[in-house]
Amino acid sequence: MNQAQGKILMRGAKLTKRWGGLVAVNEVDIDLALGQIHAVIGTNGAGKSTLINLLSGEIPLSSGNVELLGNDVTEKSQPTRAHLGLGKSYQRNTIFPELTVLENCRLSAQSRLQKPWNFWQDGKRCQTSNRVALQTLEKTGLSSLIYREAGLLSHGQKRQLEVAMCLATEPKVLLLDEPLAGMGADETDRMLNFLLGLREDHAIMLVEHDMDAVFKVADVITVMVNGSVITKGSPSEVSSNPEVQAAYLGESE
Repeated sequence: MNQAQGKILMRGAKLTKRWGGLVAVNEVDIDLALGQIHAVIGTNGAGKSTLINLLSGEIPLSSGNVELLGNDVTEKSQPTRAHLGLGKSYQRNTIFPELTVLENCRLSAQSRLQKPWNFWQDGKRCQTSNRVALQTLEKTGLSSLIYREAGLLSHGQKRQLEVAMCLATEPKVLLLDEPLAGMGADETDRMLNFLLGLREDHAIMLVEHDMDAVFKVADVITVMVNGSVITKGSPSEVSSNPEVQAAYLGESE
């Protein structure tokens, strides 16, 4: 195993978000380490998506701080965090349905490789972004579909494409917000195997409702209730926690 495995690539400390009198996220600490899938679970309204949006910079913190690859990014914008090595997928598909799979992925690669001084060059001829896009689509199992319109893909393939577009920006930290939503069993298995393959070279935060999937792939699980963390640990530690059993896994009689 790489000696760097386990190194913290992203850290959130005392992350808090208030909407008026509502505390959506309450002093949450979270570390995302290279070589680990860190799952965050909780029922609707637990604060999971708000937490991911605080880390990505989509919404500002009320208090707390965020570090990314050793940089304090608490006051940095989402694009700045992306350029530093942060990638995020969304609950809803954010693909360009009328463009091909390759064009979607190439546009994402170009966002990382912007050359404003070279505005006369056709983006389609950018060898670097085309190479990155093709390599990424190969990794994600979509290379046979590169010329298909993205809007014609199955739901699972669209979710794969969105993760591929995220990867095309060459991030080191991945924030994945319910990537398995709406998938069938076969599509879920393919996506889980894909995520396991990404783990070695990335720090991954996975927000997901599918508990079976979470316990298959997660190295660390954080459990949230009403904006606060009630426990964090390995899958075995979390599954044996009485509070978690009562709230999410079902108490045994």
